[in-house]
Amino acid sequence: FDPYRVLGVGRSSSQADIKKAYKRLAREWHPDKNKDPGAEDKFIQISKAYEILSNEEKRANFDRYGDAGESQGFAQQQHRQFHRFHDGFYFDESFFHFPFNSERRDTSDEKYLLHFSHYINEIVPDSFKKPYLIKITSDWCFSCIHIEPVWKEVAQELEALGAGIGVVHAGYERRLAHHLGAHSTPTLLGLINGKITFFHNAVVRENLRQFVENLLPGNLVEKITDKNYIHFLSDWKKDNKPHVLLFDHMPVVPLLYKLTAFAYRDYLSFGYVYVGLRGTEELSSQYNINVYSPTMMIFKEHIDRPADVVQAREMKKQLIDDFLSQNKFLMVARLTSQRLFQELCPVKKSHRQRKHCVVLLTGEGEKFAEAYEAFLTFAVANTKDTLKFVHIYSDRQPEFADALLMDEEKYRGRSAVVILERRNNAGKIAYKALEEAWQGSKEDNFILLDLLDQLRTDPGLLSSETVVADLNDELAPMFLVRWFYSTLDYISDCWDSLFHSNWREMMPLLSLLFSALFILFGTVIVQAFSDSSDTRDSSPSGKEETAAKTEKNDASFSKESNSRIPKKGFVEVTELTDINYTSNLVRLRPGHMNVVLILSNSTKTPLLQKFALEVYTFTGSSSLHFSFLSLDKHREWLEYLLEFAQDAAPIPNQYDKHFLERDYTGYVLALNGHKKYFCLFKPHRSGDEGGTLGSCEDYDALQHAEARGKPSCSPGSRSIKNKLHKLSFWMERLLEGSLQRFYIPSWPALD
Repeated sequence: FDPYRVLGVGRSSSQADIKKAYKRLAREWHPDKNKDPGAEDKFIQISKAYEILSNEEKRANFDRYGDAGESQGFAQQQHRQFHRFHDGFYFDESFFHFPFNSERRDTSDEKYLLHFSHYINEIVPDSFKKPYLIKITSDWCFSCIHIEPVWKEVAQELEALGAGIGVVHAGYERRLAHHLGAHSTPTLLGLINGKITFFHNAVVRENLRQFVENLLPGNLVEKITDKNYIHFLSDWKKDNKPHVLLFDHMPVVPLLYKLTAFAYRDYLSFGYVYVGLRGTEELSSQYNINVYSPTMMIFKEHIDRPADVVQAREMKKQLIDDFLSQNKFLMVARLTSQRLFQELCPVKKSHRQRKHCVVLLTGEGEKFAEAYEAFLTFAVANTKDTLKFVHIYSDRQPEFADALLMDEEKYRGRSAVVILERRNNAGKIAYKALEEAWQGSKEDNFILLDLLDQLRTDPGLLSSETVVADLNDELAPMFLVRWFYSTLDYISDCWDSLFHSNWREMMPLLSLLFSALFILFGTVIVQAFSDSSDTRDSSPSGKEETAAKTEKNDASFSKESNSRIPKKGFVEVTELTDINYTSNLVRLRPGHMNVVLILSNSTKTPLLQKFALEVYTFTGSSSLHFSFLSLDKHREWLEYLLEFAQDAAPIPNQYDKHFLERDYTGYVLALNGHKKYFCLFKPHRSGDEGGTLGSCEDYDALQHAEARGKPSCSPGSRSIKNKLHKLSFWMERLLEGSLQRFYIPSWPALD
């Protein structure tokens, strides 16, 4: 069926030419006007051709894939009822029943149909053993019809090679289609190790085969030549796996072999020898390879001769599976994980299915090599279905070895043989150990052989029981390696999604990304402007810079605004001024107090240093705020408050000639703005602190001396600091609530 030929137009015709040709032919072949017996079939073909060519998407699909043979069956529609169209043309209702309708769906896909629960519970776990090629289709999907022949051929071919095939009907399995990320039909995707990869190329056989092959890891099969075959086969001890060699005359590794290597990668290591390549003659000659037919060899502990061989003119999947499933383990495999232990030594299910494990507990190095070789020779000579010979390194699995040997002195530093049987999955085992250490002598062989013969007739020979812990996974990759590979997979997924995924899927991720960038750059810009304004508004004076240098090795304080963020080890001390007086005192929140230090310009630096030291331990309380008040600026405000304090100081009248000489530096006031009271700390002025105050007497004497205008001493910076001696004890009493409180009717203005 060629719609261009039916309408009589060329492939480069415009939509106007196609519509014109369609109208002309529809009028000519309409069954009501044309009595020709074939007019009805001809009209249906014209309608279908116009339906294809008038839709740009369908036209492009036809140009890309072709539609040969799809017109068959239209002349044999059973139900023929016509309805009038708006412009006077008639269309057959059966025109809408294409061969891709559910009633005519190809039954070859039915065995591949997937359901959500089946996909989650079976397909995803199975994808760790083989890759899956999945098609998402639906009814009324014209493009699905185009790819059907190619899909059917490739599905049969890949299934025979060992790949999985799946079909999802989006109309009936919308949940699964949405889970797979398919928003249109047809969609082809691959599934391997639980990871989904979308197919984006033309649907042809070669592309689909290459797509499935690209899903597989690149290091599954190693290319083997005369130079590296010995190294490859000798890795059996390191990998704890048999090694498989496939000899074939194909220059590239066959897909069948790659799929097989992926399915058995946990048990076997695979190598490929291209017999037609120069540099493989020695290898082919040593093992007597027939270069005209594929040959598969499996090597175990002995690399000079294969443990098993299979040769066939055409390697089939079933033949390879049977061959490999019988050779999954070494003759004396090493127990390197709990999974391997469970496979080699399964739990007994019945008396007829008893399986015993003969375990050699040994060590690494040449010291234990002779004992191991003797045990291997014994195992090869006594292989049976009911016996498994294994060995384990005691230093790598110490808990397992201690549970069986009880840390007996006679086994220390030597090899030992234990016969065991697993009783349940919880770790319970029955066992019997050879009385003496295993040295591989003839006597040891006879003793072990005699025990195995007795075990056949007397299962009660395994008289000891114990519980062993799960084995450590010795071959598991390091955390950093796993993290690295996980990161690479994540980056690969993001890259693939960025360029190939539906943009509707990407919108949430892009929205989150741009939102984060907007917040980040917005914060940086706001912070930059804020820092520049702070620098302009608060440039430190020369005296403050000098004070800051002095405080480097002492407690630090801050005299900036309340908005400044204190650093660790610093005390934020704010100057109480008329600007912040209301917020820092008058309207202070209930339960909060402002601890105010009284100082002068001359005593500012030493007093603030000492004050910071004394109150630093109390800065963790969120209800305490620390400030200082300049006596030179606000003496009258202070004198007004002290009038409400009993015996705080002699109260002079305003005409006292010593009014401005009275020293209030070192006073500390704890102000409760909400309840209108304060607590008072009076400076410490005793002269018994190592003579720091010289001949200064007690506080009252000093007060009278000051009142007479004759100060008895001239204290230096150290004597000034001692004014705040024992301030920390006063702070403790403040927090306890045991200090005397002086109430006032209202807070005076701070002018």
